[in-house]
Amino acid sequence: MKKVLIIGGGFAGVQTAIELQKSNQFEVTLVSERDYLFMFPISIWIPVRKTNFDDVKVSLANIQKKYPFQVVIDRVTGIQASQNQVICERQIISYDYLVVAFGADKMQHKGIENTYTICGKPQQTLELRDKLDSLIQKGSGKIAIGFGGNPKDKSALRGGPAFEMIFNIHHYLKKKGLRDKFELTMFAPMEEPGARMGKSAMKAIQTMFAQQNIQKRFGKKITEFVETGVLFEDESKLDADLIMFIAAGTGSAILKNTDLPLSEAGFVKINDFNQVVEFPNVFAIGDAAAYEGPEWKAKQGHIAELMGRNAAHNILQIEKGTADFKGYQAHLNILCVMDMGNGAAFVYRDSKREIMIPMPIVGHWLKKAWGVYAKLTMTGKIPRIPGM
Repeated sequence: MKKVLIIGGGFAGVQTAIELQKSNQFEVTLVSERDYLFMFPISIWIPVRKTNFDDVKVSLANIQKKYPFQVVIDRVTGIQASQNQVICERQIISYDYLVVAFGADKMQHKGIENTYTICGKPQQTLELRDKLDSLIQKGSGKIAIGFGGNPKDKSALRGGPAFEMIFNIHHYLKKKGLRDKFELTMFAPMEEPGARMGKSAMKAIQTMFAQQNIQKRFGKKITEFVETGVLFEDESKLDADLIMFIAAGTGSAILKNTDLPLSEAGFVKINDFNQVVEFPNVFAIGDAAAYEGPEWKAKQGHIAELMGRNAAHNILQIEKGTADFKGYQAHLNILCVMDMGNGAAFVYRDSKREIMIPMPIVGHWLKKAWGVYAKLTMTGKIPRIPGM
């Protein structure tokens, strides 16, 4: 059997491994730094104590019980695509096909160590939870939540979780009877953060900010994070006792030690079939890849999974000697259930339409149900609904 090596244990990498293992045509190996898949979409509830850290993890061993691909726990340090080799800290692994799915690094703003995040290493969600706990114990405080962009690749931002976090914290404080003791502010360097979701979604978010007394600080470039707040280029300051910030993605530092072609932002250049330019046996998916498409495109988990399924399908087609390849660009969209603690909003955008549907109460439970569904399908306990 030919060897397929997948580097990255997130949604994209795991989905690729599952699809290839189903075919029984390859020796499939997944390399990950962690022995579990971390479900970032539902990790928003860790800081507000609606879920536990372990409940957001899916053990790779449990996934292997249904789909017995090999798992190597190691850290990738380089790729020599011209020699079909991946260099890890403890070994060098050869392959016939390679799928790069290890995500992206975060842009390093000055003073970033003074912030907390929910889109970094999994353990950082616990650090944010503990800091929020200490403020609640104090009984009052100023909380600033924001996200940044990458001017070299506008698709590499994560705005949705920041909106979800501020709405969930609002709801959490309100339930504790402390909301009037806290000042909540959303900040971002762009004039209209979230605009890529569409006009109807932006209008609804602005309305909710007003209703929930959430302050805004938009359109000002961030120059530095300090212990007591956020500094902007106009020399103004946003005072804060807690700063939660989601930095935009940038190409992984690992990619600098490869012979793969990279975009200006450091992501792997691919064609519509997720094949790497110059290396037809190498595929890049999810946050590691340089997306092509409409101005509003965004890197999201469901697109990463679609890329993973496509990569598996396209590898099979190459082996069959056919050209029935599947591309990702025709399927680009923005899709999220934006949770608010006591409800949610369904947001969808593609090249033809923009949809925003408020879902009071039921929306929150639908997202909770999705979390259970995702775990069960990943471990093969229930079949997956096509497209979900």
